[in-house]
Amino acid sequence: MSEPSDPQLSAGDPETAVASSVREFTIDELAQIARMTVRNVRAYQDKGLIPPPEIRGRTGIYSDAHLARLRMIGPLLARGYSLGNIAELIGAWERGQDLRQLLGLEQAITSPWSEDVPVYYELSELMTAFGRQMTPELLGRAVQLNLVQVDGARFRVPSPRLFNAGLELVAMGVPMMSLLDVLGGLRANVEQVANQIMQLVAHHVLEPLGAGKPSLGSDVPQLADILWRLRPIIDVAVEAEVATAMEKATQRYFGERMDALFQYVVKSKDRSG
Repeated sequence: MSEPSDPQLSAGDPETAVASSVREFTIDELAQIARMTVRNVRAYQDKGLIPPPEIRGRTGIYSDAHLARLRMIGPLLARGYSLGNIAELIGAWERGQDLRQLLGLEQAITSPWSEDVPVYYELSELMTAFGRQMTPELLGRAVQLNLVQVDGARFRVPSPRLFNAGLELVAMGVPMMSLLDVLGGLRANVEQVANQIMQLVAHHVLEPLGAGKPSLGSDVPQLADILWRLRPIIDVAVEAEVATAMEKATQRYFGERMDALFQYVVKSKDRSG
């Protein structure tokens, strides 16, 4: 199915973002983009957590509203809500609240910050890609870091860009174990920074909105707007800091090589003269 528009483009108006979305998915496409299995999608539908699809011929067609709902369910489960709790919450919203506004907030909270679409590999394909370095120990470490996820007999790669970057570095000669160790440390540092940023936003932006019960009329659209505005700001800030750090590291390590080459050229010229 085609994806002609991205709901994040209408970030300034959560209601418009939901209403103007025209993306449609088959159940396989929906599961892939929502980063879950088709079996889970069907289970959530059977339990009433997502509405049934529009049937066209023999094919069920899902929309961005289904995608937003699925992206809400995962974090709620991770925070300890049961499927029954989630069903009650959704039921309350549908009975007494404007679901379009709530879906706008759902999208702002649960939409991935990366547009990576997961891909799947067979074990034999991973072994071929990484060669002898892909030992059971290293595969287990990659699973622990969530670089790959076990999905039945296959392996799901949630971020192909990160996976391919690692593949290129290994092909250049970087040991896979060393690369995974660096990534583990990087992830811990990045998560700490992300939490600190969100603590600043919560304290200086969200708390002034009031500690009372959120109001659907004003608070929900405002919260969604804050989150959509926050995404590009954080992306630019993080990218700028990473670029500065990599510039310094590149000059430090490659600069030493360049200095050595210049010295070699100068000495060679002196000898030839």
